[in-house]
Amino acid sequence: MANWNDDRATQQGFGMSPSQAGNVADRTTFDAGLRKHMLSIYNYMASGVLLTGIVAMLFVNSPYFEAAFRVVMTDRGTMIQPTMLGWIIQLSPLAFMAFWWFGAKNASKTTLQVMFWGFAAAFGLSLSTIFVIYTGQSVATAFFATAAAFAGLSLYGYTTKKDLSGWGSFLIMGAIGLFVAILLNAFLFQSGMFQLAISVIGVLIFAGLTAYDTQRLKDQYQYVRGTEFAGRAVIFGALNLYLDFINMFIFLLQLLGNRE
Repeated sequence: MANWNDDRATQQGFGMSPSQAGNVADRTTFDAGLRKHMLSIYNYMASGVLLTGIVAMLFVNSPYFEAAFRVVMTDRGTMIQPTMLGWIIQLSPLAFMAFWWFGAKNASKTTLQVMFWGFAAAFGLSLSTIFVIYTGQSVATAFFATAAAFAGLSLYGYTTKKDLSGWGSFLIMGAIGLFVAILLNAFLFQSGMFQLAISVIGVLIFAGLTAYDTQRLKDQYQYVRGTEFAGRAVIFGALNLYLDFINMFIFLLQLLGNRE
């Protein structure tokens, strides 16, 4: 007959040890915090993309668009000629990027939030021209293709056991070289084939950065959790993923889009 008063059933030889139970509890708490942290990053990122799209559509349908951009029909399709206001709008995202490069390190969370939304809105004004250059179907197709690719690549970066840190330097240097190539083609070569190659490489680079940044942000959580930097880290992370998404969308649209 079982002895219900036998205290051996409560000793460490039965079931889970206190240390194991503590480790499981700690791991559960960590995983819950990680999911919340990453969800906050994705919410910010998705809200930024949504704001960019709304601003772009509102601006292209406003009378202010004609004051900023002249629409010109050419043999290659619809082209855009910016006025002085148009150049200011096109270059305004660079002003925000200057802040992120040089002034964001010591900024408060509130300041970072304002600059993130401002950057997303400025990018929306700049991207408004795509609704004139490309057909609406092309824009929609490129957007949903980017969203699907981003989701898959981000999921891969989050779940893979493979260390992607070695990709970082290669991809960042590739992105810098890519934008140098864009400037050279815009002002010097003006080659359609070169632009095609730039678009293909651009999609591949920002696809890789999506997976790399996701894993980097996941790994970063263990260092920022419980610190005052955690809230700011969410916004920095959202900015990284926002840029990955927007750039992948632009290059995919250039690659697959049909011009008006």
